[in-house]
Amino acid sequence: MNVRDPAFNPLSEVLKPVNQAKGLPNNHYVDPETYELEKQAVLFANWSGIGFGKDIPETGDAKPVNFLGMPLLMVRDRNGDIGVFQNTCRHRGMILIEEPQKIRGAIRCPYHSWCYGLNGELRTAPHVGGPGQNTHEDLDFSELGLIRIRSHVWRDVVFVNVDEQAAPFEEVHADLIERWKEFDQPMYYGGAGQTVELDMAANWKLAVENFCESYHLPWVHPGLNSYSRLEDHYNIHELGKYSGQGTLVYRQIEGEDGTRLTDFDGLSDKWNEGAEYICVYPNVMLGVQRDHAFAFILEPAGLERTLERIALYYAQKPEDAPEHQDLRAQNAKLWNTVFEEDVFVVEGMQKGRHGTKFDGGRFAPAMDAATHNFHHWVATQITKGR
Repeated sequence: MNVRDPAFNPLSEVLKPVNQAKGLPNNHYVDPETYELEKQAVLFANWSGIGFGKDIPETGDAKPVNFLGMPLLMVRDRNGDIGVFQNTCRHRGMILIEEPQKIRGAIRCPYHSWCYGLNGELRTAPHVGGPGQNTHEDLDFSELGLIRIRSHVWRDVVFVNVDEQAAPFEEVHADLIERWKEFDQPMYYGGAGQTVELDMAANWKLAVENFCESYHLPWVHPGLNSYSRLEDHYNIHELGKYSGQGTLVYRQIEGEDGTRLTDFDGLSDKWNEGAEYICVYPNVMLGVQRDHAFAFILEPAGLERTLERIALYYAQKPEDAPEHQDLRAQNAKLWNTVFEEDVFVVEGMQKGRHGTKFDGGRFAPAMDAATHNFHHWVATQITKGR
């Protein structure tokens, strides 16, 4: 079909089978209008990751989040549950909290001191009825609580569905939850030094695409490929649901005396030497191994900028296994090396998307099914959003 024909839909090329499909067109990486479209149809319309539970571990802990320009606030309430609210006072729209902090009493607006509980309820509004009058007959406090954002926590990642139209998280991701049900057990953030933060000059989707596949291992990760080779990996792709890669060779790190990190409880033999790395669409990437796990959150900080935050988790609390401190540090160092090795290819693909004659590219049918699955899902969301 002629690309000048108004009926031409370039996304139809993406929706073809992997052996025939092209990737998402350039505008999905370099065009501001398309970025805004994806913000609404892909990120706000689905369950997107915005933060980690480990960042607000105790009652009263609060952390502000800028999610695609939308001010949000994660709060740990008195029941130990995490709530997400719009970080905006219901009075005059003032930002409530600018920096992570412990809420000792109430969430207080710095403008006119309207105060909210950890559950978002409006508690006090000083002088709202005149000097010394803290109520007014025309103001129903029960209707003026903070606007709660639909949220769900899984594997310590705080997910939100901004437009509130997605099916429940447990329904959307039922297949993946079932696939990893053996890991549905306590896991603990590794503590100081167990977070990696990367600032990449690239569109967020490119980080997902790179994570999905093992095709690049021999050239980008020679150290990792020396024992977990390309031929030891397999593709994971459930159309419309999730995708990633697995390996049949996971090598545990050992201390000088042969000690190893503690395994998660009750795992099947599959995980003795296996591991899996899967993207939870749209912007969360997870990894599971017998003795630790990790979670990536991709924060789109602009059309061509992504903040990547990665946290490492273990079967024991750090304070309960001080003898493993060096092993945890070694593990974090190894992963940090792998994660940093990916930066140049993610940024390089972003530069390449400014090649105006690039048509989205073709997929290697035997190697790129997981990446194509992600492209297919994005295209489906955009088509649905339109």
